[in-house]
Amino acid sequence: MTIKAVLFDFSGTLLRIEPARSWVEAVLGGPGPAVPDEELRRYAELLEEAGALPGGASPRQVPPALAGLWATRDESAERHRAAYTGLSRQVRLPRDELHDALYERHMLPAAWQPYPDAPEVLRELHARGVAVGVVSNIGWDLRPVFRAHGLDPFVDAYVLSYEHGVQKPDPRLFRTALRALGRDPDQVLMVGDDRTADGGAAALGCAVHFVDHLPVADRPDGLRPVLDLLD
Repeated sequence: MTIKAVLFDFSGTLLRIEPARSWVEAVLGGPGPAVPDEELRRYAELLEEAGALPGGASPRQVPPALAGLWATRDESAERHRAAYTGLSRQVRLPRDELHDALYERHMLPAAWQPYPDAPEVLRELHARGVAVGVVSNIGWDLRPVFRAHGLDPFVDAYVLSYEHGVQKPDPRLFRTALRALGRDPDQVLMVGDDRTADGGAAALGCAVHFVDHLPVADRPDGLRPVLDLLD
């Protein structure tokens, strides 16, 4: 099989969200009444346990009232925000508006860091003439993140669940990506960290390669094997 295009997941595959402590400090440690370090640590732990940081740890338990919303959170911007701020509000913060401020923070380029080998791998794929698509279950526009980190020139198409009202592993989202790149399934490799969501590409006949969703410092070269799969 000759690979002529590679589809990548976003979170946990090409880039990783900042740690919960940094996320909380960026918002609660900003302008306004000072929050002691011990309280910042406690809020970070509680919010992480609640699964309130998109791209971070999954909720330890989804409240029944949010279960339906959580299951379809990536189908629209409104559902995504409601799901994550709903989880956040399981934790009592000093001011209610901080829940929305935390959600806004996670969409900033500064909240995301590329894995160390992501620029190299994307650049090499581009140089080899291999088309690249980003297929993400997400509720907001991640293109500014790619632009800010210098990765956008190497991406030929973005297929984002909230823009199409369907989320992985539904094959419709992968079909949209294939059409955008003008490639057949047997010419495409899907790379992701979620065996269920990203593995959905296999139903169309795409090859699939998985990476581990680890902190950036713990996965310096997890994407480089993708280049070996092309040879």
